[in-house]
Amino acid sequence: MRVWDFMRSPASVRLLVDFGLDLGLPPGELLKGSDVAQSQLEDPNAELSAAQELRVIGNLLRLSGKPGRLGLEVGLRYNLSVYGLWGYGLISSATLGDAMSHALRFIPLTFAFTSISYHIEDQLAVLDFDEPDLDDEARRFVVDRDMAAATVLFRELAGAEFSIQRVSLREPAEARRENSDGLVRAFGIEPTYGARSNSLAFDVKLLNRPLPQANTITATMCEQMCRDLLERRRARQGSAAIVRQYLGIRGDRPTDLASMASLMNTSGRTLKRRLKEEGTSFRALLMQSQSSSAAELLQDGTLSVTEIASRLGFSDASSFSQTFKRWFGVAPNNYRKAQAEGVPAGADAIEG
Repeated sequence: MRVWDFMRSPASVRLLVDFGLDLGLPPGELLKGSDVAQSQLEDPNAELSAAQELRVIGNLLRLSGKPGRLGLEVGLRYNLSVYGLWGYGLISSATLGDAMSHALRFIPLTFAFTSISYHIEDQLAVLDFDEPDLDDEARRFVVDRDMAAATVLFRELAGAEFSIQRVSLREPAEARRENSDGLVRAFGIEPTYGARSNSLAFDVKLLNRPLPQANTITATMCEQMCRDLLERRRARQGSAAIVRQYLGIRGDRPTDLASMASLMNTSGRTLKRRLKEEGTSFRALLMQSQSSSAAELLQDGTLSVTEIASRLGFSDASSFSQTFKRWFGVAPNNYRKAQAEGVPAGADAIEG
């Protein structure tokens, strides 16, 4: 299961349809093939799959006939009220840092298709948006949308003093010619192209800034309700699917059963039993996630082995190297060299 493949409220599809209406596109055509009825868009209890939303996105891209970065225009409409309980949890958080923590803990309650991670770098708080495995047009749409939507949320939470200090995009510099004004309008700054990742960065000091609508009781209530909602979805999706979603959030990855159980509002014993009933274990799921991420980061070539080890939750480079060799049969540096030369190296990642 892919990290973005979770059930979601109809609010995002409703927003996409409203955007299409502004372009003169009929709702029936936008919803065509998605198996979404217009009545569901008004039902607060309805849930749609990621695949259904992707079908609507595909229809929007096909019908609009608009060149450029449609995802940016759509993303700028994702204000806090679109997200329901998750959004109210952000508003009532004590600080921007608390809001960030809430946001990452409950990512499966959003509409994101990118895998969002977080780290500190040179006095900057950096959010990375890993690209999903979609076709080129859909991938660019959801990356643009998720990054623009995150910018809107930060601006609404932190107020006029918030500003993006750096925007990095993986796409080549030639992309600057395409809708550069739209990028600057969305982020307030000219992006850097050809970067190793898609990311937004802002002053780390803002994380400690108190939020104007902070309310401890409301924040606690929203957190509990978000946990309950995830638990209800877990009962339908299965525990392994929820665990994979959290493990896909690399900047906030739980590395032990107890931490994961806490995130899922259950006990370690219960989570262990549920995963066993589904034919897997937390250790196996963690190894699958870590091995996949390790291979991707080594192929990327911009982080050292020590930095990769730290990002994946290993205590040091040595323990990471030993584990990686068990996974792939070769040392990390040898794997990186072989990939750079286009030579197959090592065994496939563990699937247990």
